[in-house]
Amino acid sequence: MPPVQRDDPYGAYNFLVEVIGIAPDGHDVTASFTEVTGLTVDIQPIEYRDGNAKKPHVTKQQGLAKMSNLVLKRGITGHPEFWNWVKLSMNGRTERAEGAITLLDENRSAVMRWNFRRGWPVKYTGPSLGATKNEIAMETLELCVEELEIA
Repeated sequence: MPPVQRDDPYGAYNFLVEVIGIAPDGHDVTASFTEVTGLTVDIQPIEYRDGNAKKPHVTKQQGLAKMSNLVLKRGITGHPEFWNWVKLSMNGRTERAEGAITLLDENRSAVMRWNFRRGWPVKYTGPSLGATKNEIAMETLELCVEELEIA
């Protein structure tokens, strides 16, 4: 889906996260998260200087593209699909998956989508618990991804 264009920017609060095929029955898992960060592509420059160059400076060439890890945060709801995916990696059976982060408009219609490929969990952080706290129990899931594109 090409990004939908309009004059007013979209709010960052309406989005969905989908990971394809990680449920035990092979179905996709769609979940609501509080925050998603790491939608970043970094293309590393390579600096090079020829030993007999006339000018005393380096040239820069395009290097490798590197995707940042996606960091997903949400309130704990008791749904174990993501934790079960983490457990597979902990047991040496890493299962790579594809998925998407979809930005929604005010009517909850998809307007932009970041697809990721060959992603797998590299870090899970459970909540900080305290008897005097008055906040939601949050969990964090970090995924490394090999490809990221806007579709």
